[in-house]
Amino acid sequence: MRLSAAAAASVTVGAGLGLRAAAAGDVAKYGGDALYTLLIVALVVLVVPRVTAWKAGAVALAVSWGVELLQLSELPAELSRRSTAARLVLGSTFNPPDLFWYAVGAFAGWLVLASRRTGR
Repeated sequence: MRLSAAAAASVTVGAGLGLRAAAAGDVAKYGGDALYTLLIVALVVLVVPRVTAWKAGAVALAVSWGVELLQLSELPAELSRRSTAARLVLGSTFNPPDLFWYAVGAFAGWLVLASRRTGR
């Protein structure tokens, strides 16, 4: 399961980079939000391979929402000005629609994990 999770994380990063290169505007932004949470799902499974699909999706959604809500403070913006890595991980500006797109990514991760584990 760890190998699959590592591969899924790599594919998700590649998809995010591809999306940013091929698309613009809302498609790139909100697609990137969903992929961000999908990446967290893969990382959760990488760290805890026996986690249930529901828990992996819930943890990923909680982390994504936590990061987004942290953007209501000045901390992510300040760190983002100093570091590209911080900008990629933390973002800089709170945007309410992002919360929905993180849920889309968590649902997609749950769906993939649940279907894989039931053999569908």
